[in-house]
Amino acid sequence: MKIVDQDKFEEFIAQYPVFEYRLIDPKPLRTARRVRIICEKECQRYHSSWACPPAVGTLEECEAKVHSYDQAVIFSSVAEVRDILDFEAVLATRREHEKLTDSVAGFFAGEGFETFTLSTESCDICPRCSWLDGEPCRFPQRMHPCIESYGLVVSEIVESEKMEYDLGGNSILWFSLILLR
Repeated sequence: MKIVDQDKFEEFIAQYPVFEYRLIDPKPLRTARRVRIICEKECQRYHSSWACPPAVGTLEECEAKVHSYDQAVIFSSVAEVRDILDFEAVLATRREHEKLTDSVAGFFAGEGFETFTLSTESCDICPRCSWLDGEPCRFPQRMHPCIESYGLVVSEIVESEKMEYDLGGNSILWFSLILLR
């Protein structure tokens, strides 16, 4: 099993606006049915994207996929908005985090790791997801399912790793989880 060269990663990550990160073992991560229920009952993206349930698989399949990786990095970035209640403004800050996520995943791919990325929200690369038409994803390497779509509770992971989860005020913390083998 290839191990992350932490010194090299720290040198790389210092160039980016990462708020916090942790290298973790994904084996203890567990899915939670309550997260999937929230997806189904409250999210307008449910059953509309390759990045969301049910397209991502059952909770058991998602947990097995997460556990099939040897290592992971969870990291956050901070965005500021004028009004935290302005949902559109909040979502607009997500794009910068997704670019950051692509850079971090690219670093690991360049180091010879196979990566699988879970990130902030359901994919919005295409105006209409091919899932709706029963076709394969047009951009499977660019599409990052949401961490929660896999049934993982971000706040529990962050708490167990002693990371900040809420900065308060008009600050937003975005999280990504990149699985490595």
